[in-house]
Amino acid sequence: MPEQALPFVSVIMPIRNEASFIERAITSILDNDYPAEKVEILVVDGMSDDGTRQMVERLSEGDGRVRTLDNPKRIVPAAMNIGIKAARGDLFIRVDGHAEIPADFITKSVECLREHPDAWVVGGCIETIAHDYTGRAIASAMRSPVGVGNSRFRLGDYEGWVDTLAFGTHHKWIVEKIGYFDEELVRNQDDEFNLRITLAGGKIWMSRSIQSTYFSRGSLRKLWRQYFQYGFWRIRTLQKHKRPAAFRQLVPLLLVLSMLLLVLAGLLWRGLWILLAVEAGLYLLGLAAGALDVGRRSGWRFAPIAPLVLVILHFAYGLGSLWGGIRFCVLKGRCMRRPEQMQMSR
Repeated sequence: MPEQALPFVSVIMPIRNEASFIERAITSILDNDYPAEKVEILVVDGMSDDGTRQMVERLSEGDGRVRTLDNPKRIVPAAMNIGIKAARGDLFIRVDGHAEIPADFITKSVECLREHPDAWVVGGCIETIAHDYTGRAIASAMRSPVGVGNSRFRLGDYEGWVDTLAFGTHHKWIVEKIGYFDEELVRNQDDEFNLRITLAGGKIWMSRSIQSTYFSRGSLRKLWRQYFQYGFWRIRTLQKHKRPAAFRQLVPLLLVLSMLLLVLAGLLWRGLWILLAVEAGLYLLGLAAGALDVGRRSGWRFAPIAPLVLVILHFAYGLGSLWGGIRFCVLKGRCMRRPEQMQMSR
C-alpha cells in the first residue's frame, strides 16, 4: 500500500506509576517501522507520583509524536476514553506501560486489518516474561493451559476468530457503534468492550504474526489482588449484559463453590468428606500437571513454586467471582467505593 494511503494510528497508553518500564515501552513504539508521520503516542497518565511523568515529558521533548494527557480518575477505562477522544488516528491501539511491541507490530496489524476486512479488531498473542525468579514462574504459569484455560491470546500459536484479546488494533469508528469504554469497570474493561463488539456483530481476528511482550508481576500478593479483581469485575460484566460466561471463566468459581459446599455439607454428613478428598486429590493432580508444564517450558527450577502460583490464579479469581456475585447480585452494589477510588495499580 502506498505510504500516503496508510491509515493514521493512535497508540493509547493508560498508565500510572510505571517508572520501571515506561521508557522502554514508549521506545519500542517509537522504534516501529511504520511511517513516523502516521503515528502518535498518547500517554494518558493517572497522576503518577514515582517519576513516570518526568520520563514521559523527556521523551516527548525528544520526539513530538509523544503527548501526555491527564487522567484525574486514575482508572484504565477513563484513560482509554480520554485517549480515544483526543486521538487523531483512523485506528487506535492500546499498549500498556509495562509492555513492549516489536518493530513490525503496527505494520503487521494494519496489514492484518486489510487482509481481513470483516474484522473490527485484530491482534495477536502476548508473551509474558519477567526477570526475577517469582516473576518468571508467574509468567510461565500464565502461558499454561492449567493456569489460564483456553485463553488463546495468552497461549499463542493460533490464527482465527476469537472472543477477546489484548493490545488489539481497532477501527476508531467502533466507538460510534458501541460507545466508549465502561468507566464502572476497574478491571475487565477491555473484555467487556470486546463483548460489546461481538454483540454488535463485529469480529475479532487473532494472527500468529502479531506479538507483544508483557512484563508480569513479580509479587504473589499483587498477583492475588489482580486476579481477585478480574473475577470480581467479571461478574459485573456478565450481570450487565445478561450473558453466560465462557466455561474457562466459570471453572475457578465452580472450584471454589464446590469445595466450600462440600466442607459445609461435610459438617452435617461426614460421608461427603470422601467427595471432598476425591476433588482435592484430582485438583492436586492438576497442579502437578501444571508444574510439569511450567518446568518443561521455563526450566525445572520453577516447577516447585508453580503449584502455588496456579493456586493463586484459580482461587483468587474464583473467590473474586464469588464476592462479585454477593456484592452485585445479592447486595446490589451497595456500600461500594466509586470506580475512581480504585486506582490503577500494578
